[in-house]
Amino acid sequence: MDVWQSILTCLYWATVWLLIGLLCFVLAYLCYIHYTHLKFDHIPGPPRDRYGTLSTGFLFGHGPSIQKSMEDFNLIHEKFLEWSERYGPVVRLNVLHHVSVFVTDPEAVKEFLMSSKYPKDPYTYDLLFTLFGKRFLGRGLLTDTNHRHWYMQRRVMDPSFSHSHLVGFMDVFNEKAEHLMEKFGEMADGETPVGIHSMLNSVTLEVILMVAFGMQLNLLDGAESPFPRAISMTLKGISRYVQNPYMQYMPQHRKFVKEVWDSLELLRSTGRQCIKERKRAVANGEDVPKDILTSILKIAEQEGECDDGLMLDNFVTFFIAGQETTANLIAFIIMELTRQPEIATKLQAEVDEAVGLKRDVTADDIGRLQYMNQVIKETLRLYPPGPGTSRWLSEEMVIEGIKIPGGVSVIFNTYVMGRTVKFFDDPLTFDPERFNLNAPKPYYCYFPFALGPRSCLGQVFAQLEAKVILCKFLQRFHFQLVPGQTYEILDIGTLRPRDGVICTLTARPESSKG
Repeated sequence: MDVWQSILTCLYWATVWLLIGLLCFVLAYLCYIHYTHLKFDHIPGPPRDRYGTLSTGFLFGHGPSIQKSMEDFNLIHEKFLEWSERYGPVVRLNVLHHVSVFVTDPEAVKEFLMSSKYPKDPYTYDLLFTLFGKRFLGRGLLTDTNHRHWYMQRRVMDPSFSHSHLVGFMDVFNEKAEHLMEKFGEMADGETPVGIHSMLNSVTLEVILMVAFGMQLNLLDGAESPFPRAISMTLKGISRYVQNPYMQYMPQHRKFVKEVWDSLELLRSTGRQCIKERKRAVANGEDVPKDILTSILKIAEQEGECDDGLMLDNFVTFFIAGQETTANLIAFIIMELTRQPEIATKLQAEVDEAVGLKRDVTADDIGRLQYMNQVIKETLRLYPPGPGTSRWLSEEMVIEGIKIPGGVSVIFNTYVMGRTVKFFDDPLTFDPERFNLNAPKPYYCYFPFALGPRSCLGQVFAQLEAKVILCKFLQRFHFQLVPGQTYEILDIGTLRPRDGVICTLTARPESSKG
C-alpha cells in the first residue's frame, strides 16, 4: 500500500511540476510576444484581428485575416495592396511572435534587391526546405539563404542559362510550339471550347523536360503521365503548407498531405534517377543529350561543385518553375488580349511583318518584336506569376523615415507595386505603351523576375519560349474567350488564370500554309 501511495504521490507532483513548467513556458512566450509588440508597434499597420468582442490579435496578430484572404486559393496580394494603400509604404504584419515588414518604397527595393548584403528571409525560404516534413526544394538556388553557398551554385548554373546557350534550343522551342499549333488547329472551328492554359501547361512541361533533362513526353498526343498532376498537387501543397505547416498532424488533412507526399516523391525519384544515369553516361564517355543537365554536370565537375543533393533540389525547382511560370505568363497574355482587340491586332501585325508565314521562328525574328516585348512586360506588371520576394534585415534601418529594428523579414511585392497609382498612372489599365523604348523606365517598382544578383535564373528561358509560342499562336489564330469565363486570378504560390482561359479559335485566312 505504501508503494502505491508513493507512486501516486510521485505522479501527482510530476503532474504539478509539468503544469507549472507549461504555465511558465506559456507566460514566457506571451511576454516575448508583448516584447515584439513594444519593439515594432511604432510601425504603421492594420489593427490586429478581433473575434467578436474578444481580441485574439495579441496572440495571432493578422494571421486570421491573412488566412481568410487565402481561402480557396484566393489572391492574398489584393489584401496587401489594400493595406499598403491605407497605411503607407511601410506596413507591419504580426503572426504570433513573428513580425514582417511589407515595403513598397522604390529606394528600399533598390537597396535590398540590388545588394548581396541582405540574404533571403530564412523564415520564408527555410520553410520550403521541406514540404510537410519531406525534403522539397532543399538548398537549391531558389531557397538557399547563405549567399556564399548560393553564389557557388549560381556560378555553375549561369552559363547553361545564358542567352547564347539557350538560343541553341530554338529548334526544340519551335518543334514543340508547332505541335501545339497543330492541336489547336484541329479545334479551330470557332465553336469548340479550348482549354488554353491546360494545353500550355502540357507544352511547357514537354519543353523544360526536353531542353533541361533530355526527357521526351507526348502529353499533347494524349500520352498518360503523372507529372502534370504531381506538379499541380505540389503547388497546392506549397500554398496550404505556408498557411499551416502542421497540417500533416491533423487527421482531416491526411489524404491531401499523402497526395502531396506522393507527388513530391515522384518528382524527386525521377530527378534522382535522371541525374544518376546522366553522370554515369558522362563518366563512361557515352553520347549524351546536349541539354542543360549535361552542361551543368560538366561545369560542376570542372568547378569541383558536383553535389548530387543540390542537383536534385535544383532539378525539382526547374521542373516546377520552368513549366508553371512560363505557361501562366502566356495564358495571362492571351486572356488579356481577348478584351484588348486593338492591342491584339497591332501585335498580330508585328508578328506578320517580323515572321510572316515562316514555320520556324528565329532568334533574329524575336529580336525584332519590340511591341511583343512591351506586351509581355505589361502582362508581367499586372499578372506576375511570381509576385514577390523577401529579405532579412539583421540590423536597424530607417525606411521612409520609419525606424525598422533589426531581426525582421522585409517583404517586397511586384504585384502590389505594379498596381499602385503612385508608380503607374491608371494602373489597372492594360497599356503596353508604358514600356515603349521612349517611355521612362519604372524606378525600382517593377521586378517580376526579382532584381540584382538573385534575379531569376530562368528569365531568358521563359521569355524565349513564350515569344516562340506567342508568335505561332498569333500567326495562325483569332481567338475569343468563351462566355462565362472570368479574368480572376488563382493564387497557388504562383499566379495563374482561375478559369483556365477557355477560348474558341478560328484560323486566320492569311495564315494558311502551302
